[in-house]
Amino acid sequence: MTALLLPFPNFDPVLLHLGPISIRWYALAYITGLLIGWWGVRRLVRRPPPVATPTQVDDFLTWATLGVILGGRFGYILLYQPGEYLSHPLSMLQVWNGGMSFHGGMTGVIIAIILFCRREKISILSFADCLSVVAPIGLFLGRCANFINGELWGRAAPPGLPWAMVFPRDPLGIPRHPSQLYQALLEGVCLFALVFTLSRIPRLRARPGFLTGVFLVGYGLARITGEFFREPDAFKGYLIGGATMGQLLSLPMVLAGLAFVAYAFARPPTPGADLAGAP
Repeated sequence: MTALLLPFPNFDPVLLHLGPISIRWYALAYITGLLIGWWGVRRLVRRPPPVATPTQVDDFLTWATLGVILGGRFGYILLYQPGEYLSHPLSMLQVWNGGMSFHGGMTGVIIAIILFCRREKISILSFADCLSVVAPIGLFLGRCANFINGELWGRAAPPGLPWAMVFPRDPLGIPRHPSQLYQALLEGVCLFALVFTLSRIPRLRARPGFLTGVFLVGYGLARITGEFFREPDAFKGYLIGGATMGQLLSLPMVLAGLAFVAYAFARPPTPGADLAGAP
């Protein structure tokens, strides 16, 4: 069985050392995801019906960055290890040691969207739709960074699985699913293909909240599926009915997404959309 294992590439988590400063792949994933997302949203907001100006998107980049980092960090602290961080408050600042929650980061971005759009008098749902199209890009890069770091590995693989891996930091040293790559494919590639394809249909794009709902449903289902192959955090383990924390947090996302889709079709489309030739 060992001969069939796919060897773990064993990347160095640090991309570059600049004296006392270390640039990590994980930080690069966040920065790259935000920049690609910024570029993509600048293009998306100008399509009919117009949502915002490119300058407003430029301004929102700072808001999004703070929402992702602060929401992701405090979400992880509150949802996963509140006791540990309250006992050692200074460790809350040590983000280089890991500990970011997608659900917390998403909550931070939602708060940023609401506050920013109210200040700029922008449609919250239409702006959120644009962000939903590019969000899977950041998710893909984040999961790739998890894989490079050799963290958040999968559950024990069945005998003979040709792409099973032994992760260097795994104390058990057993062949496991490379679940980070599964999740990169589901939450990143597949979800982006779905939302991006739908965003090119004017009749759907003219219904604020629809793309946001599709993203929420798609991510929730992708995360729930991926968690069946991912080893749960040792300090959390399996929870209600054998579900993981990630699965339980994703269920409300699916329900909220369905509600957004229903709401989008319960209202008339936004005026100003070019519906010619749309299905």
